[in-house]
Amino acid sequence: MGMSPGQQRVPATQKKRPQWMVGGATILTFVALLYLIELFDQLSRHSLDANGIRPLETDGLWGIVFAPVLHANWQHLMANTVPLLVLGFLMTLAGMSRFVWATVIVWVLGGFGTWLIGNVGMHCPYVGVHCESNHIGASGLIFGWLAFLIVFGFFTRKVWEIVVGVAVLFVYGGVLLGVLPGTPGVSWQGHLCGAVAGVVAAYVLSAPERNARARKKTGTDS
Repeated sequence: MGMSPGQQRVPATQKKRPQWMVGGATILTFVALLYLIELFDQLSRHSLDANGIRPLETDGLWGIVFAPVLHANWQHLMANTVPLLVLGFLMTLAGMSRFVWATVIVWVLGGFGTWLIGNVGMHCPYVGVHCESNHIGASGLIFGWLAFLIVFGFFTRKVWEIVVGVAVLFVYGGVLLGVLPGTPGVSWQGHLCGAVAGVVAAYVLSAPERNARARKKTGTDS
């Protein structure tokens, strides 16, 4: 049969790509961007690193925007690369819209929390000298994604998402110790605030499932 007037054959290249493919391409692109930024930073003698989060300083608020894409050196970035790829990809499986909004919440809320408490527990080795802290790195984002993945399934009550959360907890759960003070030079404040923001994002973005359960319960009880 021929095609009727007005009908058009949709090219195979325009068919909707699988979600896992879109998610994987998105995360790979983001990580590649981080490497380009670090390359520029290295070539410019670390001129970008000063744009991190400087707690309780007005101009340090700009660091909330820039800190997650800045790293102290190649080793810092490479240490974050695998968690970014794995956790970021798993985040996209919850849906690209949720991935984007969760990332925004963790990025902004976690960054603002770091700006508020970033100087807590900081000790300067020089008596009488003010030591300025400057928080950079994607680890706050990693901790936010990690916390989101662990708790999201328990908010949605979906088996697949619960399984993902348990698996992530089993594999990466020990990393959560990074929210505690300990290693000098490591922003435990950023880790803690990122993780808290991840839980907030999971609760907020699970609202459709929670509301559906509430309506179903009300209908059953009435």
